[in-house]
Amino acid sequence: MTHWFKLDPVDESFLDTAQYRYAFAMDLRSPADEVWGGLTNPQPLTWCRMLTHVAYTSQAPFTVGATRTSEVAWGALQFRERFIAWDDTARRHSFYVEEVNVPLVRAFAEDYQVTPTDTGCRFTWTFTFDANPNYIPSIKLGLPGIRMLLRSFVKDTEKTFGTARVPTLQDL
Repeated sequence: MTHWFKLDPVDESFLDTAQYRYAFAMDLRSPADEVWGGLTNPQPLTWCRMLTHVAYTSQAPFTVGATRTSEVAWGALQFRERFIAWDDTARRHSFYVEEVNVPLVRAFAEDYQVTPTDTGCRFTWTFTFDANPNYIPSIKLGLPGIRMLLRSFVKDTEKTFGTARVPTLQDL
């Protein structure tokens, strides 16, 4: 049985004020509606290999207040999430984590924004968190691993929806 740790609730302002903030803007060849559909279907983000489970726990239609669960790395990290923003017209939603199985962070939120472009769309995926003061040394040691995990989400997304940008040497 999983032991759950409550995190601090946050609002959308946390996306700009969090202690740690990682934003990835991906120019994708797929249309905005296709990418948005992959983010909002009943089992979203299936293309991300390290996200081994993501499913809504509230009934459709999904909107502000919707809940879902997610697991990273075959359950090593487990999250219970609540959406604080949801706008299908603007193709944007945000959630914060209510509970987690490992108490490394005090607060955690993500934001998804999909914007049409001439070549497909731009998907901006933002991850934000405040470290639990008791685990700051662990977080600092783990930052390279966190960045590697987030980059894997980006690479899997670009592979699934096609990248509309020219790779640079740094990408290889």
